[in-house]
Amino acid sequence: MVSEFMLQQTTVAAVTPYFARWMERFPTVAVLAAAEEREVFALWQGLGYYSRARNLHRAARAVMEQHQGKIPRKAETLRDLPGVGGYTSAAIAAFAFDAVEPVIDANIARVLARLKNWGHPIDDARGTGFLQTAATGLLPEKGGRLHNSALMELGALICTARNPRCPDCPVRQACRAVDPGSLPVKRARQKTEDLREFRGFIFHRGKLWLEESAGPRWKGLWLLPAVQPEGRKSDHIEIHPITRFRVTMELFSGPRRNLRLTGFSPTDLPPMPSPHRRAVAAMLKKRHAH
Repeated sequence: MVSEFMLQQTTVAAVTPYFARWMERFPTVAVLAAAEEREVFALWQGLGYYSRARNLHRAARAVMEQHQGKIPRKAETLRDLPGVGGYTSAAIAAFAFDAVEPVIDANIARVLARLKNWGHPIDDARGTGFLQTAATGLLPEKGGRLHNSALMELGALICTARNPRCPDCPVRQACRAVDPGSLPVKRARQKTEDLREFRGFIFHRGKLWLEESAGPRWKGLWLLPAVQPEGRKSDHIEIHPITRFRVTMELFSGPRRNLRLTGFSPTDLPPMPSPHRRAVAAMLKKRHAH
């Protein structure tokens, strides 16, 4: 369950060290459920998409309260847990409990689209229905773990996004794809929009002064406070993506005017989003250089 939450929108290479640290600190559902949210965020810090951490924490508490501390084995029951959707519930059921469930990740979706020569988008309602039907039609009577692992490996190693190795494919005779390299089809991407925001770097009496995010974005994390642009060149610029936006965050150092801010030692900062942490590190480096 932990690995599936972490791997949502994040690569295996990025997740691996976080997973090891997480399991060392939270080796059981009970330990995670008993933890404070701040500690959960602190261990998640750097992975991004912090709602996943909050939902995983809430899911652990739900397992303790509603399932006597044991993670449910069936996908339909798993779906009732916070943050667990169709894919995550199927993946946990199949890989943890060997359930015969269709698990459709990017690799499997590509295999199915080519196998059936599906020339329509796979990321709209019609495409989702096709993938579910096609995946269900391939299910064996037992052995969901091995079946789904094999399909994922087929997509990762043979039926690759670029230059698929069709002559080496073990299911090539059943494949209907006329032009495999053109599949799968996806809807046109939304155009990226540029946003600018202005933040204050307030270092006063040996502390960095921050504000807690009220959400919905980054709820529960600590941020550099929002300020009005100073009419001068910013002290630092941090550029980062959020969904379909490209955010340019400009930092201005200055005095503490907002009394509602909370001060933290620079050696003991609370959980912060990665762009804000990078900006703080850059500004602290500049201070030390002077």
